[in-house]
Amino acid sequence: MLRLIISFIPVIEPLIIPLCLITTWVFILMLVSSIIGVIFDVIKRAKKMHQIPCSECQYFTNDYRLKCPVNPFQATTEAAINCQDYHQRVN
Repeated sequence: MLRLIISFIPVIEPLIIPLCLITTWVFILMLVSSIIGVIFDVIKRAKKMHQIPCSECQYFTNDYRLKCPVNPFQATTEAAINCQDYHQRVN
């Protein structure tokens, strides 16, 4: 078995460097692709979070214990994007 492996090494030796090069570039491209995907997901999530109107609502208390007395479970979540009780804060 060892003789078979030893006789096989000179056959695959010219292919080792190109194979390693291709494998390295495939991993680098996969890494870059993953990073770009994460960046796009973060941008998409940030745009969604900026649609939440709670901080501009007159009922928003800005207190961590009770952010909204009208809808306490929806306050500052994605469920508050189309809140029926939203009223623009009057200064």
